[in-house]
Amino acid sequence: MMRFPLAAASAAIMVFLLAPPGLAADQPKQDTQSSSETYRQLDLFGEVFERVRGDYVEQVSDQQLIEAAINGMLTALDPHSSYMNAKSFQDMQVQVQGQFGGLGIEVTMENGFVKVVSPIDDTPAAAAGLKPNDLIVAIDGESVQGLSLPEAVDRMRGPINSAIKLTIKRDLKDPFDVTLKRAVVKIQSVRSQLLGNDVGYIRISSFNEQSDSGLQSAMKSLRGKAGTKLAGIVLDLRNNPGGLLDQAVAVSDDFLDKGEIVSTRGRRAEEAQRYDAKPGDITNGLPMVVLINGGSASASEIVAGALQDHHRAVLLGTKSFGKGSVQTIIQLPGHGAIRLTTARYYTPSGRSIQAEGIQPDIVVEPAKIEKIAETQTQHEADLRGALKNTDADQQKGQGGKPAPKPSGASTAPDQNAPAGAQSATVDASVIGTSEDYQLARAVDMLRGVALFGQHAPE
Repeated sequence: MMRFPLAAASAAIMVFLLAPPGLAADQPKQDTQSSSETYRQLDLFGEVFERVRGDYVEQVSDQQLIEAAINGMLTALDPHSSYMNAKSFQDMQVQVQGQFGGLGIEVTMENGFVKVVSPIDDTPAAAAGLKPNDLIVAIDGESVQGLSLPEAVDRMRGPINSAIKLTIKRDLKDPFDVTLKRAVVKIQSVRSQLLGNDVGYIRISSFNEQSDSGLQSAMKSLRGKAGTKLAGIVLDLRNNPGGLLDQAVAVSDDFLDKGEIVSTRGRRAEEAQRYDAKPGDITNGLPMVVLINGGSASASEIVAGALQDHHRAVLLGTKSFGKGSVQTIIQLPGHGAIRLTTARYYTPSGRSIQAEGIQPDIVVEPAKIEKIAETQTQHEADLRGALKNTDADQQKGQGGKPAPKPSGASTAPDQNAPAGAQSATVDASVIGTSEDYQLARAVDMLRGVALFGQHAPE
């Protein structure tokens, strides 16, 4: 049995916890009547198995039938329990490790074709010039239509330095071929950027073995770029399906000095576990906003819940997915493994978010910011006979220094000032803010907190 992390919303990455030894020995003994009923049910299974094996319209291997039966038993329990054959188990381990032999593209499926979401920096896909929204219509000359997304991805992965030919359809142009060589691709789960010159943006797309180290590197880079001007951190967990439990704990610990991060409780009281933060905050207490949405699940909800319960960050966005269960991956020697739900997890305040999700502190729906053309409006300086600003003249005469205000001068605004004279602005240099309203709100909030701090009374 292996200790791993647990699964997120859709299915790719999971969270594994070590199941306690001697699990079967702890089960209460069944009475004779109950055991007899169990054997009768197993006889029923054997009868159905033989009937399908002998009479089904097409020949099916015993392995297919057994694996399908095991998977059916597990998937009937809940959406996150399942069986993985040896190939699926190996693929899952690759996801958890965060590196594999491939091309370096994030893809999805659209109208039967594989659609490029984005090429990953410094990979064969990026070097070959693949672009977002490109459609991969064939792999090594064979159409991708009829393949599932996992099947298409599996065909694109392969040995390092092996060649692969992709047929690309871009916009309205004719399809063209691109030949690439596979390389070691590391899943970069953490990306960061300095927005403006004062707000650090950190995006964690999933929790794999690289996440905690990636976060610490990102924070070091942001401090190097911003220095003492760094006013706050935006941690983007939107559409993060989850991943390794220990990485979620480590990331939470990076922002907390003390207290509980998460606890897990299984069927038996003695199986409960609690994870606590150690002293040390890599941001030195900088204000934080965490972005979440309906795609934030499992491990990302652990981080969001811990930071919210400790009042360490403001959560902004929409309600999270609501996956509050823990799966144990139990390896089956000579076969694959089973993913079995064995516990629920709880945030530091003791709440379970299973099927409930985490409510953000500030609800902000996705929206797009558009600049509206302002109608022609006169200003004071346009009015006939308007008084001149003598202070401005004096300032010019003093080499740009503002003139002192007369004692008792009023600072109240003109009662006849046009309505709407005060307006909110968005820094155009911020990546995506013109199209990412949630991020823009987070950045504005952090800058507002920093500005308030500068003018707070001593």
